[in-house]
Amino acid sequence: MSDVPEITPERVDAAVADALAAAADAPDTAALKKARSAHQGDGSALAALNAQMRHVPKDRKAEFGKIVGQARGRVAQAFQAREETLKSAEDAARLEAERLDITAIPQRTRTGARHPVALMQERIADLFVGMGWEIADGPELEHEWFNFDSLNLDEDHPARQEQDTFFVDPPERHLVMRTQTSPVQMRTMLERDVPIYILSPGKVARTDEFDATHLPVFTQAEGLVVDKGITMAHLKGALDHVAKQLFGDAAETRLRINHFPFTEPSAEFDLWHPTFSGGARWIEWGGCGMVNPNVLRAAGIDPEVYSGFAFGIGIERALMFRSDVQDMRDMAEGDVRFSEQFGMVV
Repeated sequence: MSDVPEITPERVDAAVADALAAAADAPDTAALKKARSAHQGDGSALAALNAQMRHVPKDRKAEFGKIVGQARGRVAQAFQAREETLKSAEDAARLEAERLDITAIPQRTRTGARHPVALMQERIADLFVGMGWEIADGPELEHEWFNFDSLNLDEDHPARQEQDTFFVDPPERHLVMRTQTSPVQMRTMLERDVPIYILSPGKVARTDEFDATHLPVFTQAEGLVVDKGITMAHLKGALDHVAKQLFGDAAETRLRINHFPFTEPSAEFDLWHPTFSGGARWIEWGGCGMVNPNVLRAAGIDPEVYSGFAFGIGIERALMFRSDVQDMRDMAEGDVRFSEQFGMVV
């Protein structure tokens, strides 16, 4: 009994004053919550005075009950008002911190650039458009018939093995990731009437290593001409024109006998690179030849009336020759610092 404070107006006023001061001094809602627990909780001075009401004589309970009740009400109102003030200020501060000026010009800390492989592909495409050719496109996920059978590659050809080609499940659908853009040429011959003059650039996939000179996914540009009277001379003239446009007037090409199932006769063609960083030299660039009569027949074109030539060049390889890129992996890893060297900033 002696540890319980006796109810007096002075003690009630003192407890109220302490509570009001604590509420006013709270800098934020977290501090206010602690102050409220100290001055309104079960262990607070007002709670202790309220507990003493049981010892007040009956004839004075109403008097002291009113004093304590009013005191507790004043404290509750003070804490409520302070909480609303602090919460409003905190909400305003948070909104200000998160405010975005949607009218402001965004500050770019770093600019990007068109990818150099895409730029080289467009440059080569523009050369052939300037010659009056058309650009043709086709699916990267291709049926085996378009990718192999129609191009005179029989079932035992090494290119049709899993160590060279990405086959797509389920096997009964006979789908592959195209290993060349030649299927676009077959689709074009099936869909269009001759004469045909097209370039088919695009991504192709082979199970190559990812190293300085090989990529499992790379970019090709393949040309096809089908018309009356087409000869190897027309092929050589087209290749020389592209070489000179890309590498200067001193550039030229030469043909070396080779074998490809979809052309006959077939050749590898080399580029004489006059400004190569290690000195002018011949560099292997691609494959070419006259369209095999079997390929023309598969497309419904009479090889006794029409002939044609086809060739394929690697876009990444052309970029290496033109811009002295030493490592193909730089073209595939997406580092903007590599692309920035080639201009076309966006």
